[in-house]
Amino acid sequence: MQEKRVPLRKCLGCGEMIGKKGAVRIVRSKEGEVTIDPTGKKSGRGAYICRDAGCLALARKGRRLERALKCEVPAEIYETLEKELNADK
Repeated sequence: MQEKRVPLRKCLGCGEMIGKKGAVRIVRSKEGEVTIDPTGKKSGRGAYICRDAGCLALARKGRRLERALKCEVPAEIYETLEKELNADK
């Protein structure tokens, strides 16, 4: 019997391959709206970050989210992500 394959995604902060469930997905819709996708099922262009505040800081400093989503990411998204990641600890 085959083992079920776990989908891997690359973290924008550290660059490590992580399981889809262990990451936070940020998505840009066709209309250009950037949101956090807790379900991982929203349609649009997605980017992933580990559930680690350090990775978020690296991604923000290098403007990696902007590059991955090909648009400006509002400061509110970063603030919400910071609160969410710090609450997990």
